[in-house]
Amino acid sequence: MEDKLKIAAKLDYLGVSYIEGGWPGSNPKDLEFFRRMQEIDLVHAQVTAFSSTCKPGVSVTRDANMKALVEAGTRTVTIFGKSWDFHVLRALETSLVENLHMVRDTVSYCKDLGKEVIFDLEHFFDGYKNNPDYALQVLAAAAEAGADWLVLCDTNGGLLPWEMEEIITRVKAEVSSPLGVHLHNDGACGVANSLVAVRMGAGQVQGTMNGYGERCGNADLSAVIPDVELKMGKKCLPPGHLVRLTEVSHYVSEVANMPRHTNQPFVGHGAFAHKGGVHVSALLKDPATYEHINPQTVGNRRRVLVSELSGVSNLAYKARELNLNLDGGDGETRKVIQQIKELENQGFQFEGAEASLELLLRKARGEYRDFFQFQNLKIIIEKREDNGIAAEAMIKLTVDGKTVHTAAEGEGPVNALDNALRKALTECYPFIKEMHLTDYKVRVLDGSEGTAAKVRVLVESSDEKETWSTVGVSENIIEASWQAVVDSLNYMFLRRLTS
Repeated sequence: MEDKLKIAAKLDYLGVSYIEGGWPGSNPKDLEFFRRMQEIDLVHAQVTAFSSTCKPGVSVTRDANMKALVEAGTRTVTIFGKSWDFHVLRALETSLVENLHMVRDTVSYCKDLGKEVIFDLEHFFDGYKNNPDYALQVLAAAAEAGADWLVLCDTNGGLLPWEMEEIITRVKAEVSSPLGVHLHNDGACGVANSLVAVRMGAGQVQGTMNGYGERCGNADLSAVIPDVELKMGKKCLPPGHLVRLTEVSHYVSEVANMPRHTNQPFVGHGAFAHKGGVHVSALLKDPATYEHINPQTVGNRRRVLVSELSGVSNLAYKARELNLNLDGGDGETRKVIQQIKELENQGFQFEGAEASLELLLRKARGEYRDFFQFQNLKIIIEKREDNGIAAEAMIKLTVDGKTVHTAAEGEGPVNALDNALRKALTECYPFIKEMHLTDYKVRVLDGSEGTAAKVRVLVESSDEKETWSTVGVSENIIEASWQAVVDSLNYMFLRRLTS
């Protein structure tokens, strides 16, 4: 419930027109959501409750879904009805004529209550291709009953863009009501079909942030919105709100506990990331050479990655981004690049660990100091009779000229190592308590070596201000973890103590 309320508020902050909050007749949580939303003042969006038409042979005034819809108390309702004769006969098990009565009665009932009605014609495109006359009869029935919007749905997601163009041309000749589309992505055409529909005159696109939805998902609004605004020159958000797009996209993924896709257009972490040396060389001269829009337009940012594919331009860009001077001649820059390439040949990967890269560059420039010195580490792992695993790490460091010898337990060897390291450093660097390890990934680099294979560990850490990633590589997973965790701590110390 709280997650739904948070997402609704964030969508309003973005500036969408409608937020479909759920089906009040299907579960108590959705009904409670609409009650709670009445207490929230939205600035831009209109909340709409969702429901099917009344059931076959049931009066609309007695239908349980209609009662729940009215109880939801929204000014706008979204009603879906069958427009594919196959579904009417097989899924609803009623007659084609009865289905038309259900559509008319439900829309008229809602209009008589003073509601704005969005009518979703479920399976419209499949229905049209199977029996165009009947699909258009359902469309006409909803229009005649007073529906404010007629939304054509590609519920199975198999429509192709040229089919969309042909069918909407016919629909526009039949009705004058405002049109919308609701498109699934099973054929990977959800966004493309949405744009064709807008080009053909559709005034509403139903979709989801990040394309979330059943099966292959719905049309991704985080792509549809910038395409409509930046490529088609049509406004769908309030002025100045497009820059909030990346923020909202990432927020929704976090609340929904879904992974962010690096290669997601417009809002992905890699949407404006450049790695090839030729690309970056041109980018330094003019970003338009390899970017279709300015990333800041959608609230994203440009990233230049450093890897084995990098050239002098990549490193120069990265150094400039970090306010480092690498103008000591190409020789110095190429020496650092060669070091990076050798490390990546060993299994390191700096494009996903930019904090480790920054430490490497600062070491090359002599702008780095050790904040503590390692002496020794011992880890004891005990497997118990009850199948429990206990780990204890004993560590000795030199911190600010003093020897610190301490120990800590953990859920596993890496957790014990991390706890012991933090315990040893807390007295001298108390702000370490603000740092949290937020992600830990291990990848086997050569599976043919079995349990002796080299592994790469990527650690993501964060504090109240930022998130950063570090990397370690070794045949020993503890050593690889140690490298990544130590880099993470040193990066934080560098930021806090030298900025």
